[in-house]
This record gives sequence, C-alpha cells and structure tokens, in this order.
Amino acid sequence: MALSPKLIKWLIIGGSILLTLILMISVIAGVRNRAVTLEENTNTSFSNINKEEKRRADLFNNLADAVQSYNKFEQSTLVQVIEARKVANEGNVESAALMLAAVVEAYPELKSQANYQQAMTEFSVTENRVAQYREQYNNDVRGYNRYTRSFGPAFILGITFYDNKDYKYLDYEVKPNEHRDLFN
Repeated sequence: MALSPKLIKWLIIGGSILLTLILMISVIAGVRNRAVTLEENTNTSFSNINKEEKRRADLFNNLADAVQSYNKFEQSTLVQVIEARKVANEGNVESAALMLAAVVEAYPELKSQANYQQAMTEFSVTENRVAQYREQYNNDVRGYNRYTRSFGPAFILGITFYDNKDYKYLDYEVKPNEHRDLFN
C-alpha cells in the first residue's frame, strides 16, 4: 500500500518539528552544561587558593618554629616571633613575614640553619603557588563571565532561569620570591 502525498507531507512536517525540538533541547542542555562546567572550574580554583593559603599559614608556623628554636637570641626576639605568629594566625601572613624578617636580620647566622632553609624554600614555593592559583582563578572567572554574558548563552541561560554567579576578580600584587628576598 502506498502512502498518500498528504500523509507524507504531515510525516515530513512532524519529523521536522521533532528534529527541531531535539536540536533545541540539545543546544540548551549544552549551553547549561558548559556554564555549570565553567562554574565548577571557578569554584575549584578558589578552593585551590584556600588550600594553599592554609598551607602557607602552616609553613609560616614552621618558619617561626625554626627561628624560635635558634637559641642565640634574647627574650625580646622571642616576643617578636610570638607576635608574628599571632599575626599570621589571624590571617595576615604577609605582615607576619615582614615581622619575622626583622628578627632574622638581627641574626644572620640563623639563615644557615638547615631547618630554617628548608622552611624558607617551602614558604617561597607556596607563595608562588598561591600566585599561580590566583591567576588561574581570575582566568576562570574571566572565562565564566565571558561565556555567561555572551549573547547566545546569556539568552539561553536567561530563558532557562540559570542563576548566574557573581564572581569577583582577586586583586593581588605578586613579586616572585618576594619573601625569599625578605629573609636572605
């Protein structure tokens, strides 16, 4: 039995509509999935920064321990080390590093101690990692913002009620081996 031309016409129209719907759903899903992937990348980058900043604070305490274990300094120096540790534990490792640098300057032979040198090397490596993770975070924020603000994705995300995240760029100044120069 042959299909009538009218039935063929309706099958073509129905198939075209179904194919268009499948294509639209695929595009919408692809746009949302890409936005979610970029969002997760940005969240991961931020977590990496937090992890390295925690490591940096721990390493600072190791550095302070190395200085504190040096037995050729007077009581006022011990007070300065304790104060620097307190500042670091409050989250301001940069200021604490400057305070500790002043203590180290008073005792140049301290720089030759193996545990101090190892802690200093780890501290510098961690500072560089923090800088790299901040740069990666800013790149991820830029990619996410660019994608979610572009006309096509912004339109699709808007009609699907996607909740755009308001990521902010991190401001920072990085000088390679900044703290190594402070202590050497």
